[in-house]
Amino acid sequence: MRTNVYVDGFNLYYGCLRHTPFKWLDLAAFCYQVLPTLAIQRIRYFTAHVRAPVNDPGKPQRQQTYLRALRTIPGLTVHLGTFLSHPAIMPLAHPVPGGPQTAEIIRTDEKGSDVNLASYLLVDGYEGDYDIAVVVSNDSDLTTPIQLVRQKLGLKVGVVNPQMSKHVSWALKNAADFYRDVHRTSLVASQFPPTLRDLHGTITKPAGW
Repeated sequence: MRTNVYVDGFNLYYGCLRHTPFKWLDLAAFCYQVLPTLAIQRIRYFTAHVRAPVNDPGKPQRQQTYLRALRTIPGLTVHLGTFLSHPAIMPLAHPVPGGPQTAEIIRTDEKGSDVNLASYLLVDGYEGDYDIAVVVSNDSDLTTPIQLVRQKLGLKVGVVNPQMSKHVSWALKNAADFYRDVHRTSLVASQFPPTLRDLHGTITKPAGW
């Protein structure tokens, strides 16, 4: 059956890729590992351009390299949200007696990816673009669009939890027709080769990845 996969890029990254040697993840191979019985026709990857922190100025370039690699996958499209930074007053976790109770921080929030994912999930389903949808995320905000696709459109929706069983959104799990966890073996088996090519030339795995 025709299957579309909707990947919450930041949930995937922070769930099972950050602080690992598996960031150079081939999403087509990953889908095959996690969903071996499904015929994947389309992968939609939702993310936002990261900004360069003071201690890691090369972070945006590494992301751009990875997005180039992803775009070599047939049937994969990248959908971009935005980052917004603003000052915020937050309470201290362990304030010193008699000292300040709050601190001013610069808060950076990623905006748009969850809304974009939900929108494409619903519109693709309405237009008959898939028989089965799979959402790669552990974000409970996606519970309602999954329920709508199943109840209003009569289509099946599965969930792949990138938190590797550490944290489970039970609302998301209960909303889905089926549910999968991500395991380390799937990440090991789903890496791009160190170099690959697109129309612009050679793409090389970032140092340290």
